[in-house]
Amino acid sequence: MPYYHKAGKFPEKRHTQFRKPNGELYAEELVSTEGFSSIYSLVYHSHPPTLVKHIGEPIDVAPKAAIANNMQNRSFITFKTEAKDDFLESRVVQLYNSDLYMAVAAPKESMSTYFYKNADADEVIFVHEGSGYLQTLYGKIHFEYGDYLVIPRGVIYQMHFNDSKNRLMIIESFSPIKPPKRYLNSMGQFLEHSPYCERDIKLPTDLETIDEMGDFKVIIKKGDQLFPYTYGSHPFDAIGWDGYHFPYGFSIHNYEPITGRIHMPPPIHQTFEGHNFVICSFVPRLFDYHPLSIPAPYNHSNVDSDEVLYYVDGDFMSRKHVEKGMITLHPKGIPHGPHPGMAEKSIGAKETLELAVMIDPFFPLKITEAAMAIEDPSYYRSWVE
Repeated sequence: MPYYHKAGKFPEKRHTQFRKPNGELYAEELVSTEGFSSIYSLVYHSHPPTLVKHIGEPIDVAPKAAIANNMQNRSFITFKTEAKDDFLESRVVQLYNSDLYMAVAAPKESMSTYFYKNADADEVIFVHEGSGYLQTLYGKIHFEYGDYLVIPRGVIYQMHFNDSKNRLMIIESFSPIKPPKRYLNSMGQFLEHSPYCERDIKLPTDLETIDEMGDFKVIIKKGDQLFPYTYGSHPFDAIGWDGYHFPYGFSIHNYEPITGRIHMPPPIHQTFEGHNFVICSFVPRLFDYHPLSIPAPYNHSNVDSDEVLYYVDGDFMSRKHVEKGMITLHPKGIPHGPHPGMAEKSIGAKETLELAVMIDPFFPLKITEAAMAIEDPSYYRSWVE
């Protein structure tokens, strides 16, 4: 997140001596982005973060494309994805391209025996069902239904769940996840007209310094492979840190919708952006108030991007049938719009209680074998049946 935060203890001057009570130096680590040219944080470890004792054989987790060049409107019922005990094993990529992966997961157990780091991608974990806390070197972030967890690449973390009923939608971005530039002033502060601001951000809290030596398994993802590392010190051994590079949370329920007299286009729902894609939040809101307005969206052609909607909750004014966890994919080059009769039906309606996450990638998405196994094959005919 592009503003300053800190926790714990650290020296008054960076890159200077900072000693433990026994006189030994704490180990300073610079966690930087774009080399040394963008945001960074300085972390002070009880032990050097370099104590690698063993590296195991990597495991290939590359997604397998069933359809590499899609030209059909499609739908996938992701709640049919099998729940699994392990967090990483439960993650199933549904759609992907060179800019992002979109996965769903239904983990039943917390990460108690290992830690995880994505060395390639920022992760956005949307919590559809479940609650608990994300634990990192920077502290804890408690999460619940409707939360986005934004975890920058390189952050070691554990997910701890309160029970076994969890449903997650996960976006891996191979570029930094940021708030839209149009919401920020020249100093990086949210502008007055932005639909959320700094007060809405869930920051890491409850920094816990775990000063332990032993064998600690950290699974690192790099190049579609999982590398099992064994470290000699606990990954969460920081005594303190400060900077601009850290994980954070944001609740979709805190997104303030932008409305108007006539139907507003999808960019007004934008919440985050990466390179070549955007993430939007569709939330409960009042409908248009022009006396002749049509609240349902007009037919539109995605000339420059695919459009993906992940349905979370509520009814949708433009569709006759929606399920929780349903994904729709509308590829670039094919128009789509409201189901027959839905535009007329929307006239006079005062509000919508819909909740959804939309991802618009500017390059086509491949569809995995796992996604095709849960596809509704009749979806593309839903405008004529």
